[in-house]
Amino acid sequence: MPQRLGRPGLLGTIARTAVISGTASAVSNRVNRGMAERDMDRQMSAQAQQQALVDQAAAQAAAQAPAAAPPPAAADRVTQLSALADLKSQGILTDEEFAAEKARILNS
Repeated sequence: MPQRLGRPGLLGTIARTAVISGTASAVSNRVNRGMAERDMDRQMSAQAQQQALVDQAAAQAAAQAPAAAPPPAAADRVTQLSALADLKSQGILTDEEFAAEKARILNS
């Protein structure tokens, strides 16, 4: 069979299209994975900064609290617990932090 000159035949065109399509898919998937990883890193960094601000505010509040404060009244406990529940529902506090603060409020 003689060698064909000029444009590729049907099988050559299909093969070239498959290679181009596969390469484009691989590149697209890699770009998407990289973007997802960067977004996750940014989200984790933002959460760490937010937690640091919460910890700093809690430390300042603890430092400013009077040394011998009277035990809180029952209504004050309810207010504190509802504020604590709001912080947890906003995602500012983890389950462990919520449980620790709840125990502290109820035991004081």
